[in-house]
Amino acid sequence: MRRLATLLLTTVVAGTLAGAQGASTKLLQIYVVDTEGGKATLFVSPSGQTALLDSGNAGGRDTDRLMAAITDAGVTKIDYLITTHYHGDHVGGLQELAKRMPIATFVDHGPSVEAREQVQGFQQAYAELYGKAKHLVVKPGDRVPITGVDWRVVTSAGQSLKTPLPGGGTPNPACAQFTPKDITVDPENGQSLGSVITLGQFRAIDLGDLLWNKEYELMCPKNPIGTIDLYLVSHHGTDPSGSPQLVHALQPRVAVMQNGTRKGAAPGAMTTMRSSPGLEDIWQLHWSYGAGIEQNSAGVFIANVEDAATVATVLTAPPRNSGPGGGGAGGPRPAPLPPHTPAYWIKITAQPDGSFTVSNNRNGFSKTYAARPRAR
Repeated sequence: MRRLATLLLTTVVAGTLAGAQGASTKLLQIYVVDTEGGKATLFVSPSGQTALLDSGNAGGRDTDRLMAAITDAGVTKIDYLITTHYHGDHVGGLQELAKRMPIATFVDHGPSVEAREQVQGFQQAYAELYGKAKHLVVKPGDRVPITGVDWRVVTSAGQSLKTPLPGGGTPNPACAQFTPKDITVDPENGQSLGSVITLGQFRAIDLGDLLWNKEYELMCPKNPIGTIDLYLVSHHGTDPSGSPQLVHALQPRVAVMQNGTRKGAAPGAMTTMRSSPGLEDIWQLHWSYGAGIEQNSAGVFIANVEDAATVATVLTAPPRNSGPGGGGAGGPRPAPLPPHTPAYWIKITAQPDGSFTVSNNRNGFSKTYAARPRAR
């Protein structure tokens, strides 16, 4: 009897451990790394495969921060490095990262449409990197073959998804109120490679720096996406993106914004998000001077904050002068502040049932969002 009891106990323990391991492998982990107004987001699928969306700024600072998240996740290689577009705050860290971490496949929208490179010599260096690995140029409707999730491309090279995803294809009433914006600079933004990432009932969207008018092309007259749970905020929360036609149709429950202290979290973008049906919270990588008291989220939702004395100094400094030659009544602009040390990330852990938890690496605060019904 004792041997039988021991055998039964061993079987139960083994089954419990196997069940726990099986449950853990069903998670999708997302690390939104602080690049102070740039972008680098690490995804670890339930199978353990990895995708990195953009690689932050040049200079090594953002690469160090990204490597900290990679280490925390237990990642030993990047299976897919997905570049949304070729601006310096999105690709600046790629070359340094490639020196530190194996990268199996490079994914992008194709050649840059801008003659001037924001990272000097990038295109040649990039071609040398993907020439030694795998290289995918994707178009709307393509899948990035990451095991354990459905990673669908919805925008790329100025083109948008035409065949609706499951749950999409319904008329978008916000389209009737659309007002275009005249945005003529930085055309690479409009080329952004955008993705919808699905794990069971959980859905997230990232559109890089897709511009306002391109959002209309994607979302009107019908919404091909449907609703989503997590909105990785377009264009750092600046006003050339984040239209009501996009955000209100997607009806995100949570927005996570990759802003800096003086970049993003623009009042217009914040107002649009806060008025979106069903939005529960906005999580920010930084407290924003532009958003001010009215639009910034509560401190528990902000990964990187400045001390009260620094905030007071910036808020009471004379405004930037507007006169030619720097002699206007406003006086000189305050000197830029040093980078945050340490820099904290925001982490999302998603379950196939659609529930997910968002955590603030700075203060340990986390909030779990229960699964919600969704038409499929």
